[in-house]
Amino acid sequence: MTRRVFIQVLGVGAGVAVATSARADRIRVLPEVGAREPAVASDEAGPELRRFLARVRGGERRTHRGLTVFWLHAPRGGAPFAIRTLDEARARGELSVTERDQAAVSGLVIDNRGPVYVLLLAGEILLGGKQHRIVVEDVLVPPRSGPLALPVYCVEQGRWNSEAKHFTTRGAFAAPQLRSRMLERSDQREVWAEVDRYAARAAAPSSTGSYQAIYDKAEVQAHQKDVEGALDQRTVAGAQGAAVFVADTLVGLDLFEDPSLFTREWPKLLRAHALETYGRNPGDKADERRLRAMLDDVLRAAVGAAGSVRRGIGVGRLVEFRVDRWRGSALVAEGQVVHVAIL
Repeated sequence: MTRRVFIQVLGVGAGVAVATSARADRIRVLPEVGAREPAVASDEAGPELRRFLARVRGGERRTHRGLTVFWLHAPRGGAPFAIRTLDEARARGELSVTERDQAAVSGLVIDNRGPVYVLLLAGEILLGGKQHRIVVEDVLVPPRSGPLALPVYCVEQGRWNSEAKHFTTRGAFAAPQLRSRMLERSDQREVWAEVDRYAARAAAPSSTGSYQAIYDKAEVQAHQKDVEGALDQRTVAGAQGAAVFVADTLVGLDLFEDPSLFTREWPKLLRAHALETYGRNPGDKADERRLRAMLDDVLRAAVGAAGSVRRGIGVGRLVEFRVDRWRGSALVAEGQVVHVAIL
């Protein structure tokens, strides 16, 4: 396999060189969590992403209980191709996620048997198997994909048992700082430490150290429901993303070229953001002008940020970049910017 460092993506790119191989049973053998696939010598993703980000503007602002949300808009490109979310595909019985034959903490097997692409976002919580896991990076699984290896972290450090191989979902998603750890490709111990930090703040202990225990707590659910009622995006026509602040700190930004996909993914993203203000005094309201200026600065910096491109686990290219103190990741496929995250 030819390896070259990709040096012109969103400015000056930085590549990697970690080789992978393929198994005869069609399951791709991936590097362990923390490793990277080789950078791809292609400028395919960079210009599309730059053009998209350059057109994004902050729109209407809403605030509730310490959270400030700015809806994000951009001129529409061509017609988006059909994509189902993880929950939608599972509800249809089209997508399966299972343990490998030789179970490993850092890898599962995913198989899309349906006729439509399926998107797994970095931060999706998968429940079951020998322990609960979390998806490491955005994955666009092609129709009738056959089995593919899915890189994951563990978010239930005190369990490694169960005869059940299959995983389910219940709409849980990683809180912003946990997602940030994944973008950094942190050590598994750092991921567990982040889970413990959120669990302690929510007073949601678990005998197995499960992140899901936070979502299962009745008071957390009530808080999330309250936030959803105030900040649900469905009344904002055409929004393609959201930038979320806690007080005067940007905690996360998610963008989708397809407004419909954002509408369907936003509720679980919002529930995860709500964890940042659970049990905390929201304090004084942040100055809107200052937050808008910060948002504009981040978007401008993202257009020219340094980064690298590599193949995704499924379809498309993953662009990874830095914006000041934040990290960014974007999935580009079939001429569409499927998802951008800055955390």
